[in-house]
Amino acid sequence: MSFLKKKNVTLSPKVYFVKAMGSMAMGLFASLLIGTIFSTLGKYAGLLAASDAASGWPSFILWILGHGGSFLSQVGTWASSAAGCAIGVAVAYSLEAPNLVLLSAAAVGAAGYGLGGTFVVDGVEKTLTAGPAGAFIAVLIAVELGKLVSKETKVDILVTPSVTILSGLLIAKLVCPYIAWAMYYFGNFINYTTELHPIVMGIIIASLIGIALTLPISSAAICAMISISGLAGGAALAGCCAHMVGFAFLSYKENRAGGLVAQGLGTSMLQMGNLTRKPILWIPAILISVITGPLATTVFKLRCEGVSAGMGTCGLVGPIGGLTAPGEKDALYYIGIVLICFVLPALLAALFSVIFRSIGMIKKDDLKLDL
Repeated sequence: MSFLKKKNVTLSPKVYFVKAMGSMAMGLFASLLIGTIFSTLGKYAGLLAASDAASGWPSFILWILGHGGSFLSQVGTWASSAAGCAIGVAVAYSLEAPNLVLLSAAAVGAAGYGLGGTFVVDGVEKTLTAGPAGAFIAVLIAVELGKLVSKETKVDILVTPSVTILSGLLIAKLVCPYIAWAMYYFGNFINYTTELHPIVMGIIIASLIGIALTLPISSAAICAMISISGLAGGAALAGCCAHMVGFAFLSYKENRAGGLVAQGLGTSMLQMGNLTRKPILWIPAILISVITGPLATTVFKLRCEGVSAGMGTCGLVGPIGGLTAPGEKDALYYIGIVLICFVLPALLAALFSVIFRSIGMIKKDDLKLDL
C-alpha cells in the first residue's frame, strides 16, 4: 500500500466517482456540448441566410451569415469529434496523472468513446459505441496503471505512454461492447418508459437527476452515459432547473444577488455543506422537481439530450439544449422552456421559502453561502 500511496493511486470511490466523473462532464462540455451549440448556431445562420426573409438584406450580411454559419458548423463538428480525447485528458487531470500519462489518456479516451459492437436491435442491425461510459472506464484504469510505472525506468518516455495506451485500449476492447449494450438498453428503457408513463417517470427522473446535480457527482455525466433523450431528457432538465433556480430563490434572503447568480447560473452544489448539516433543507427543491417534472413531460412535452439534460441552468446549457433538441416545436413548447426552466422554479421556491420559514423548517442563515 505504501507503493500505491507513493504513486498517488488512492483506490478511492470518492475520487473515482465524484471527482473524476465531475471532470468527465467538463470534458464533455468542452467538446461535445460546445460543439453541438456551435453546430446549431451554424445551421440556423445558414438557414437564415437562405430564407426568403433575408432576401432583401445587404449582400455583406448574407455573406457573413452564410460563411460564418459554415465555419461554425465545421467548428462544431471538430469539437464534437474530440469528445473521447477531452474525456481522457479531463479524467487523467482529475486523477493528478503525470504528464506522459495525462497526454496518453487522450488516445485511450478516444478508443473507449468510439469502440463498441454491432448488435441486432428490434430486428435491425445497429452499431453501438460505448460513448462517455466506455471512455471513462478505460481511462480510469489506464491512468492508474500508467501512474504505477511512471518514472520507474530510465526509458520512461517509452514505457509510461506504452503502458497507459496499451492497457487502456485492451480494456476498451474487452469491456466497451458490453458497456455499449448495457448503456443502450438502460437508456432505451428509461426513455421508452417515460413515453409510456410520463407522469410517474417525470416525477422520478426530475427528482433523482435534480438530487444528483446538487450532490458532488455529475448529473451531466450520468445523463450522457445513459444517452437520455426525449421526454426523459425533458424531465431531467426540469429536475436540474428546479434545484438550481430553486435553491437560488430559496436562499435569496441570505445570499441576495450574488447567491442568485452563483446558484442559478453556476451550481446548486454550493449548498452541499448546508444540506449535509440539515438534510431537511432539500425538501423544497425536491418538491419543485416533483411538480415541474411531470408538467415538462405531459403539458409541455419538453425534450433534451445527453449532457444538456443534466446541466440545468448552468451557463443556460440546459434551456439551450431544450431549444435545440430534435423534433417539432410549437408556441406551447417554447413557453414551457421558459416556465419549467425559470419561472415556475422561482415562483415555487419563493412560495416554499415563506411556508418553510414560517413553520421553522428553514431558519435564519440555514442556506447562507460563503460568497
